[in-house]
Amino acid sequence: MTKQVRWGLMVIIVLVIIGIIAFPKLKSKFMTPEQDESPTPTNVAAINQVLNINAEVLKYQTLTDKGIVLGTTIPDEEVDLSFESSGKVVAIYFTEGTHVKEGDLLAKINDKPLQAQLKKLEAQIPLARDRVYRQHALLERDAVSQEAYEQVTTEYEKLMADIDLVKANIAQTELRAPFDGIIGLRTVSEGAYVTTTTMIVKLTKITPLKIEFSVPEKYSFDMRNGTRITFSLMDSEGMNLSYQATVYALESKVEQETMTLTARAYYPNPNEHIVPGRYVSIEVARDEIKEALAIPSEAVIPEMGKNLVYRYENGIAHPVEVLLGMRTPERVQILEGLSVGDTLITTGVMQLRTGMKVSIDNIN
Repeated sequence: MTKQVRWGLMVIIVLVIIGIIAFPKLKSKFMTPEQDESPTPTNVAAINQVLNINAEVLKYQTLTDKGIVLGTTIPDEEVDLSFESSGKVVAIYFTEGTHVKEGDLLAKINDKPLQAQLKKLEAQIPLARDRVYRQHALLERDAVSQEAYEQVTTEYEKLMADIDLVKANIAQTELRAPFDGIIGLRTVSEGAYVTTTTMIVKLTKITPLKIEFSVPEKYSFDMRNGTRITFSLMDSEGMNLSYQATVYALESKVEQETMTLTARAYYPNPNEHIVPGRYVSIEVARDEIKEALAIPSEAVIPEMGKNLVYRYENGIAHPVEVLLGMRTPERVQILEGLSVGDTLITTGVMQLRTGMKVSIDNIN
């Protein structure tokens, strides 16, 4: 094969390749859509496809804007109990982990010297009272001076004051419950020597229970005494249980480091089934709209600066531009674009196209 023949074949091959590449473009340029009668598989599928979807008939509902914060359960009252005087523990009257009433005697330290002193002073009462009586009778007959009468009266009152002082010292040898509550674990035994700094036992009141939490600064305007909150925690079986509490106090200012406001709420805690020291999740309501037209958030499609949803009409999906209002984690308020009674497509929205046929599997 000559050199000229080889070059000729190469030119022919190049021209064939160029023709194959250019033919589709020339066809689309010079042929009308009617002449191009072969529809693409994608167009055929889009026209004939029927998409199974879920839908929701729109109606008015209450929409609440909520925030989630963490908090802890704390006792209504709690105190570390100790004696007001020093001495040897001679008796312990409580059982650890049980309920006690206000005023119950919990423990006792040795008070024998004080009891002896009290007995000695009380023995002087009859004689001191008799002196006052005799001096009073003599004073009425002008047999003694007013000064003599006042002297014995003062001695009698001093004796009674000394007796009250000893009784007060005896009371300091007794450890009593300052309020109703649950007694904790004791730290001393009978026979131990204790001082005023020795912690004997902890007393805790958990009915009602307090919930302490902090909210961001933006929530501070919505938080006030009487505000209802919902808190939840896990039970022993892993189930999430919810309870209602009422705010009763707020911190006087916003914490500068965290920009949060601390609040406390009361929960009645019947049966004392929630113990202090647990972490809880708290729902704080910022705003509430009683009659809002709200739809699931996942039904909204952001597109080119607009918000679209698909409305179901006679088996066909129709796109509708909507104006959104308040948002919650699950739903969003519709201000314009939809009306009560409209059937909204809530699933498969990313697959929908204008005019697509749809079939409802489930409707709410």
